[in-house]
Amino acid sequence: MSSAMNWRAEEQPTSDGVSAVIRLQEASLDNRIETLRELASTLVEKLESLQSARPGRGDGSVKLYDEVQRFETDLIRSALDRAGGNQVRAARLLGVKPTTLNAKIKRYRICCDGHANELHDVGNGERAA
Repeated sequence: MSSAMNWRAEEQPTSDGVSAVIRLQEASLDNRIETLRELASTLVEKLESLQSARPGRGDGSVKLYDEVQRFETDLIRSALDRAGGNQVRAARLLGVKPTTLNAKIKRYRICCDGHANELHDVGNGERAA
């Protein structure tokens, strides 16, 4: 709602003008409430994601290699999902060479659901070293 629209509605002294202003204010409030609900929902999802990413050891110790592997695996899966399983595009998203990405996929035994045929194809004439 633009302020010009609100200003014009407020200029009208008739009861129709007053009710129009009230309807605009209510609609604006409803939009704000809906936006806050969506934001709260997104924050809850992110919080749950962070809680599930915590190390699962009972003794409280954290192994750097395990945490780096978990982090890289999540990043690679996310990039592969965004790239539709195409390793070359996923490598570009991650800022690494396709051969590096392919090596990490093999090392971490990452499988991308629905894109199993594309995972081992470096594509476009580029060869894995």
